[in-house]
Amino acid sequence: MSTVTETEPATESAATTISLEYKNWQWFVAGFFFALLWASASTATKIGLTAAQPLVIAVVRFGTAALVLLFVTHLVKKSRLPAGAEWKQLAIYGFLNITIYLGVYAIAMQTVTAGIGTLAVASNPVFMSFLSVFFLRKKLTKRLVFSIAVCTIGVLCAAWPLFGTAAVEPKGLLLLFASMLSYSAGAIYFSAKKWNGLSLLTINGWQTFFGGIFLLPFALFFYQHSANHFNVVYWLSVEWLAILVSVFAVQLWLWLLQRNAVRAGLWLFLCPLFGFAFAAWLMNDAITLYTVAGVLLVTSGLLLSRLTEKKTKQSSINKTNFPGKKSKALKTKAPSKSIYQL
Repeated sequence: MSTVTETEPATESAATTISLEYKNWQWFVAGFFFALLWASASTATKIGLTAAQPLVIAVVRFGTAALVLLFVTHLVKKSRLPAGAEWKQLAIYGFLNITIYLGVYAIAMQTVTAGIGTLAVASNPVFMSFLSVFFLRKKLTKRLVFSIAVCTIGVLCAAWPLFGTAAVEPKGLLLLFASMLSYSAGAIYFSAKKWNGLSLLTINGWQTFFGGIFLLPFALFFYQHSANHFNVVYWLSVEWLAILVSVFAVQLWLWLLQRNAVRAGLWLFLCPLFGFAFAAWLMNDAITLYTVAGVLLVTSGLLLSRLTEKKTKQSSINKTNFPGKKSKALKTKAPSKSIYQL
């Protein structure tokens, strides 16, 4: 009997270890493929632009992604439809996050390299934190201001040797930064609104649908038949962006956020590295010392931003404790929605 009693705790311990290892592998695989797929978007867009106009690519991409997401959320998962004011919120969110952000981003990619596009997108969370100071009344810290400056300098540094060439034009960078501001505004709007338990899959599906619908008139107005070739290159680019980026990468990101929002943000550091690797491999983008310096600066800016966020969260938790009394740290689940939406 004693032998059985002694082996039971050992068996439970082994099972717990295996479970933790499995969860760690799940986390690693999800994070790795999120960073890989998300970083591929700029290169996939550049490849698509060799066959079609940017808005033609964008409209078909978002239409395809919306159909897949809405099919899964409503027909497979049986999630409820939005109701009342939620429709208006989804339309506004889609306009900011899809129509303006990704519509302008697609146009900007005509006059910047795939690597620069990835680097700019990787800086999004930093600019979002800055806008949250004005709209969510968060504290503006010196570290946040410094991180914004570092990220901006990093993007400009990587682009510097390409100015004056066909690869990068100032208007392309300005459009990129404008799209990033719209993304930040959309994420802040999302964070500030009440969604009454509406699933993230449903929100993502309908905001993608509305964003694509709002973009359609512009795509039709600027459409040039001779500039669009619906060949294999076009369809591979669009389907990659729609299915692997807009659906799978975003769902992986939401899965990471739901488990640990702070740790999830660390995977963003890999995006510039993967992005330039894709650009060098598929688009023959040159990797120079300026490129390396730019990537290091943007990564440093992201790190500073994440440290600021973590410090702010810890400070807010400490303020909720009774003064003069020691208390254990509260264990909370990752939020079901986060300002760091993609």
